[in-house]
Amino acid sequence: MVFKLFGSPLSRPTLRVAHILKEMQVPSEFVAIEVSAKEHKTAEYLKKQPFGQVPYIDDDGFVLFETRAICKYIATKWRGQGPALFPDPSDLKATALFDQALSIEYSNFDNTAINIALEKVYKPKYLDKPTDEALLVEQVRKLEEKLDGYEAILSKQKYLAGEYVTLADLYHLSFGSFITEEGGLTLLTNEAKHPNVSRWWKDISSRPAWLAVKGGL
Repeated sequence: MVFKLFGSPLSRPTLRVAHILKEMQVPSEFVAIEVSAKEHKTAEYLKKQPFGQVPYIDDDGFVLFETRAICKYIATKWRGQGPALFPDPSDLKATALFDQALSIEYSNFDNTAINIALEKVYKPKYLDKPTDEALLVEQVRKLEEKLDGYEAILSKQKYLAGEYVTLADLYHLSFGSFITEEGGLTLLTNEAKHPNVSRWWKDISSRPAWLAVKGGL
């Protein structure tokens, strides 16, 4: 049975999973879910994803949702045929630093970047709603402040968990790319303010696997 990814073609979480599939060279079938038609809210879909969100995967009958869980599953199952995107679990300190990097992305980047994407792009372009300018300014300020911490880390090492790229770095791409390219913001590319963040962002955002999926599925 072919590995199947069920999601929306332009959904940022869906693209996150598609990216890791490319990184790990996993043959897969993409099954498009029409979000505008609320296919993700049907009774049949909710049997697989009880929260009515995209994406989920079906790997020969094994169903899994939540993008970070999916990506870790893919990177673990096919570890030998793509880059090692997390350390050997037997290396306690490297694993602890990886877990720390995962927490950094989730706690200090993801939610703020999503809020920026909502106000800067989704509302005016896709939802026909006005941007809350005060909220946008506050969220941009908040992320700039968080990137000061990123700069401190990345001034000492190449990636968030050390000297090689991990899932923790790649998880930034879905929404980081969105606010940079569609949102037109320079938070991640400002060499004058955050030179090491800019260096890191240029590195991870130019990976061939990401370039292959970032425009949609």
